[in-house]
Amino acid sequence: MSISRPPEIAAHERLYRALRSQIMLGELPPGKALTLRGLAAEHHLSMTPAREAVRRLVAEGALTLSGSGRVATPALSDERIEELAALRALIEPELAARALPRAHFALIDRLATMNGRIADAVERHDAVGYIRCNLDFHRMLYLRAQAPAMLAMLETIWLQLGPTMRALYGRVRRNEPPRHHRMILAALRAGDEPALRLAVRADVTHGLRHLTSA
Repeated sequence: MSISRPPEIAAHERLYRALRSQIMLGELPPGKALTLRGLAAEHHLSMTPAREAVRRLVAEGALTLSGSGRVATPALSDERIEELAALRALIEPELAARALPRAHFALIDRLATMNGRIADAVERHDAVGYIRCNLDFHRMLYLRAQAPAMLAMLETIWLQLGPTMRALYGRVRRNEPPRHHRMILAALRAGDEPALRLAVRADVTHGLRHLTSA
C-alpha cells in the first residue's frame, strides 16, 4: 500500500518545478519582482508551499533575495555574465568529452532531430521554444556523460542565465540555428574529442559574448 505525500509538500514541489522551468526558459524577465502572496494566489496555494519553493530557488541562484526581503529573478552584471560563461566553458566541454564514448549513432540522430526543432523555433521567432530546444540538445548529450554532480552544477548556471538569455534573444535577431551545433554533431560522428571540446566551447561562449556587448 503506497503512502501519499502530504498535500503541502506536493504543492511546494509543483510550484518549485513550474517556477524553475519558467526561469530557466526565460519566461520571466531579468529583475522581475515576485511576492509570496502573489505566487500563492496565482497558483491557488497557501503561503507555506510558496515560501518553501522560493527558498529552494534562492538557494540555487534561480532567484535573488535582497536584504530588504525583495525576491526577484536574476539581473546579471557584465562581470557576472562573464563569470558564468567561464564556468560553462569549463564544464560543458568536459561533459561532452565524457559523453563521447557513449554517443552512439541513435543518440546523434536524436540530437540532429533536436537541432531541426531549434531551426523551426528560429523560423517561428519562438524565443522560449528556441531556448527549450537548445537546452534539450545540450542536456541530451550531457546525460550520456554519467556525471550527475557536474550536470547539476551546470543546471544552476543555466538557471541563473535563463532570464538574461531570453532578453538577449529579443535584441539579437536570429535567422538560423547555432552553427556550432553542426560542428558538435560532426565531431560526435567522427569520434573526435578535441574537435568536440572546441565546438562545445565555441557554442557556449559565442552566445554569451553577445550579452556583454549588447
